[in-house]
Amino acid sequence: MSEALVASQAAGTDISVPAGSGARQFWRRLRAQRAALVAAVVVALLVLVALAAPLLTAIEGQDPFTYHPSLIDSARGGVPTGSFGGITGGHWLGVEPQTGRDLFARLAYGARVSLGVALGATVVQVTIGVVIGVAAALGSRWVDQLLSRITDIIVAMPLMIMSLALLAIVPSSFPRPLLVALVIGLIAWGNIAKIVRAQTLTLKELDYVSAARLSGWGTWRIARRELLPGLAAPVITYAALLVPINISTEAALSFLGVGVKPPTPSWGQMLTAADVWYQAAPQYLLLPAGALFVTVLALTVLGDGIRTALDPRAASRLRIGTGRKREAKADASGKKVAVDASGKNFAADADSGRSTLDPSIKTIKSADANGVKDANGEKEDPA
Repeated sequence: MSEALVASQAAGTDISVPAGSGARQFWRRLRAQRAALVAAVVVALLVLVALAAPLLTAIEGQDPFTYHPSLIDSARGGVPTGSFGGITGGHWLGVEPQTGRDLFARLAYGARVSLGVALGATVVQVTIGVVIGVAAALGSRWVDQLLSRITDIIVAMPLMIMSLALLAIVPSSFPRPLLVALVIGLIAWGNIAKIVRAQTLTLKELDYVSAARLSGWGTWRIARRELLPGLAAPVITYAALLVPINISTEAALSFLGVGVKPPTPSWGQMLTAADVWYQAAPQYLLLPAGALFVTVLALTVLGDGIRTALDPRAASRLRIGTGRKREAKADASGKKVAVDASGKNFAADADSGRSTLDPSIKTIKSADANGVKDANGEKEDPA
């Protein structure tokens, strides 16, 4: 059982392909989806902004913690002075109401927190889900029953309520972003465990796994060398869709006041503080909400593109633009070819039928209008 072979039975085919070839096919299919490429570019830009937040804010000359009371109109209740929320050359997106902190710096640093928490929670979910799912599928009947019941309990737990309870009792001295990532990851791994268990039960019945078992390999060696490569496609697909869900969960927890605590910037925390400023300073609400919307949308589209690239039989749920027109045109041309072929077959059948009828047709044409000649060549009266 070579490590260079990936069991493409996991993707629904009947043959195994080299790992390098499978990677090239994946990238080719992903590049063919323009929506997924645009989403990938957006996600890459967001990650770049998050990683380069200290450099970008240094170029702007600001930081996310410094107050600027001179940029706040206290007579109007703390609304930023100037137009468009105090946008100037020194404050690219304006300033925060009441405090005067720079909005661009807080958004950039907030991206680090939101993306970091989401990715950390996804890693925890995937790790626990894969271990539990594989152990349940490869273990004995009692192990499978025990782990499956635990997974059912985890799936049935309300994520937000359990997160609120756990985050409320942990001391504030614990790093909050790390705590939020751990809480989300430890509560929401049930679905991926179910997916991994079902896929593992299918894979372990395939021929190459049976051959490895007959060769004397142990259970965990088979899992590591033969099953995990086959689980890569569904796990990567589900993980890509978990990231935007975790971003939304972190934002909701911060909005409810149990997530990331001030002064650490977070998009959800900014939305919490902006709920009373949507009329006086609408940019304070629209900027973090827009960033959250674009991030979740881009990650969702990218996750759908990864799913389609890993499983080419599955049609994308997000076909847009000329892709649909191209499909309609291809269907129309296919129908036209089928109609032309059937027409030609009909014409050929008609010609063959006409040729078989030619002797009778000639006999009928040789008949006289007033009668038919008898055997002696004399005409007979039709009456």
